[in-house]
Amino acid sequence: MKAKIAFRVDASLEIGTGHVIRCLTLAESLRHQNFACLFICREKKSHLKTLIESRGFECQLLPTETPEDDGSTTHSAWLGVSQQEDAAQTESILKKIMPEWLIVDHYSLDSTWENRHRAFVKKIMVIDDLADRSHSCDLLLDQNLGRKNFDYDSRLDEGCLRLIGPDYALLRPEFLKIRDQSLLRRGDGKLNRILVSLGGADPSNISSKVLELLAKTKLPVTTKIHLVLGELSPWRDELLAQASRMPFETKVLVGVSDMASLMAEADLGIGAAGTSSWERCCLGLPTLLVVLAQNQKLAAKALSDCGAALLLGEKENFQNDFDKVFSDLLKPNQLSQMSQAAAHLVDGRGTQRVIEKILSL
Repeated sequence: MKAKIAFRVDASLEIGTGHVIRCLTLAESLRHQNFACLFICREKKSHLKTLIESRGFECQLLPTETPEDDGSTTHSAWLGVSQQEDAAQTESILKKIMPEWLIVDHYSLDSTWENRHRAFVKKIMVIDDLADRSHSCDLLLDQNLGRKNFDYDSRLDEGCLRLIGPDYALLRPEFLKIRDQSLLRRGDGKLNRILVSLGGADPSNISSKVLELLAKTKLPVTTKIHLVLGELSPWRDELLAQASRMPFETKVLVGVSDMASLMAEADLGIGAAGTSSWERCCLGLPTLLVVLAQNQKLAAKALSDCGAALLLGEKENFQNDFDKVFSDLLKPNQLSQMSQAAAHLVDGRGTQRVIEKILSL
C-alpha cells in the first residue's frame, strides 16, 4: 500500500493560483516516489479542483466558507472561516486516511492549526514566503531570494529542518530539461518576443495596463507578444479585444500547460515577483517585475539588486517609470547580463532537493 501525503492549500481570485501550482509540482514528484497524494481545499469561488483532478490527484473540498476573520494571522481573512473551524473540518479527513505527511501551503494558518493535527500525521511540512507567524512543523520551505535562515529563528520548533532560498525552488521537470537550450539562444541579446504573465488570477487586470504601455513603445512592428492568462482570469474577453488592436502581433493564451517552452522562446518576460520568478530565472529569461502583493516585495528587490530583473514598481504605480525602465532594458548587453544573473540563481533542481529532504525524514 502506498504511503499517503495530504496537502492543505487553497486558490481563489484573492489568493491566486501559485500555491496550488507549486504543491502540484511537489505532488507529481512525490508520486514518482510511490506516495499517494490528496489535496484538501476550501470550496471557494475559484478553487482549482478540476485542475488538481486532471493531474490525477484526489481533491476533497471543505464546505463553502462562512465569512469569518478571527484575526489570528495577517492573512486570516483569506481562510474564510476561523482556524479552529478549518482545523476541525480538515481533521475529519485526516482521521480517515492517517497520512505520513501533511503539507501546508496557506498564509492563513499557523502553529495553532498545525498542532491540532499532530495526532493524525507523522510529519508536517510548511511552505511559506512570509516568515510572519509561528509554525509547528518538521520541515519548512521558503524558496524566496532574500530570505535568511534567521528570519525563522523565533517561529519554529527546535529541530525543524529549514530549506531556505531558490536552491529549493519547486519547478516542474520540464524547466530543467529545457534549461540548456533556453540559455544557449540568449547570446545575441535581441528583443523579438515578449512574454506577459501576471499570475493565474490577475484580479486588478494589470495585464491590460501592460499591453497599453507596450503599445506606446518604439519596438519594431515585427515584435511578437504572448499574453498568458490563468483559468481564473475574469478579463479574457476584454484582453482578447485589446490584443487585436495592438500594433504588434499579440496572442492571448489561456490555461497554458507548457509554460517552459513559452519562456524558453521569449527574450523578455513581464511578470509578477511570485513563484513564476524562479521559472524565469531557471531559463535565464530577463524580466520586468511588477509587485502585485506585499509578500512579493522581498524577492522583487533581491532579484533587482542582483541584476536578474528590472523592477517596475508596485501595481498602483508601475506605469510611472515604465518608459525609463524600458529604455534601460534596450542598452547594449543589458538583456544578456540579466539572463546570466538570473540563470545563476536557479538551476532547476530544487524540487529534487526538497524530495530528498522529505525522504530523509
